[in-house]
Amino acid sequence: MTTKIAIFGVGLIGGSLALCFKGKEGLTVVGHAHRPESAIKYVSRGVVDQATLSVEEAALDADFIFLCVPVGMLEDYLQQLSKLPLKPGCIITDVGSTKASIAACAVSLDFPDVHFIGGHPMAGSERSGVEAASSLLFENAYYVLTPPPGVPDDAYHALEALLLHTKAQIVRLDPERHDEIVGAISHLPHIIAVALVNQIHAYDNTDSLYSTLAAGGFRDITRIASSDPIIWRDILLNNRTVMLRLLKDWNQEVSSFIELLETADGEGIEEAFSEANGFRSQLPERRKGMITPLFDLHIDVPDHPGIIGRIATELGDQGINLSNVQIIESREDVPGIMRLSFRQENDMERAKILLQHNDYTVYV
Repeated sequence: MTTKIAIFGVGLIGGSLALCFKGKEGLTVVGHAHRPESAIKYVSRGVVDQATLSVEEAALDADFIFLCVPVGMLEDYLQQLSKLPLKPGCIITDVGSTKASIAACAVSLDFPDVHFIGGHPMAGSERSGVEAASSLLFENAYYVLTPPPGVPDDAYHALEALLLHTKAQIVRLDPERHDEIVGAISHLPHIIAVALVNQIHAYDNTDSLYSTLAAGGFRDITRIASSDPIIWRDILLNNRTVMLRLLKDWNQEVSSFIELLETADGEGIEEAFSEANGFRSQLPERRKGMITPLFDLHIDVPDHPGIIGRIATELGDQGINLSNVQIIESREDVPGIMRLSFRQENDMERAKILLQHNDYTVYV
């Protein structure tokens, strides 16, 4: 018997899930698309077995339905599905980064013989869209499942067993606890990064040296401020109650530092940094998480035609996967700085050895 998996939102996450399932014995993956060209692309790229423009056709006889659409659209999709004659025993899940509201919505809807189990794969990429989809995206990542009260154990275990194809580590949490934790480790850092960048931007309006000198480390620690504004509008409003509480706690942390500086408390500053250092050193380095790690190299390159292509070819010839290239500075007769980004630390290390062997000056 074939198990049908329907995926709504075949982008980075949805496409990566599809690639994890596609080709596995007994599994058929159907993707829902809004445009004919998207349906053709999903199939031609080998991401799904079939693609359809019809919500009804995608959901018909599906054993599992994955909602991989933005947080702000999840409840609308659930309401649409609640009006369809879904297969008895069908399991609906999502991949949104907030869980309490969608769980409450599912409980409020009439889903006879259908089970909703919230999900959140805690992995991502600096790229987006189905073009960035990869069957390796979730490997060694945490995948959180948040079943509302009353979901049968056999339904939960069925979804858990299916997700083993992702090679992620499954974690079960209450929806509310999930939102508290993810709010602190992901949503709050995004707010802080945006606020910090906007603060420096305000200074830069009267003194352009702020932006001139705010390269390197400042750019790296604030890179999540470049996240999609619409997606983060929906996430933060959806998790608003939690975020307000977390921001009040953050204000207390900032106030503590203000007091340390006002009183010239050097010992207190040292203790604060030591405490942070100690906790951060215990955090896992190699496990994937909400905020994608950086594996970057910087190299000096002369302003010569074809230099970018030559470096990319040298890396490609050795099977080193390059994620992104950026020229930070390039002026006539002055070496430019090229930033090379990699998804895997091993690729970065191999690239470093190769480039140094080829007489490039490399900075980590």
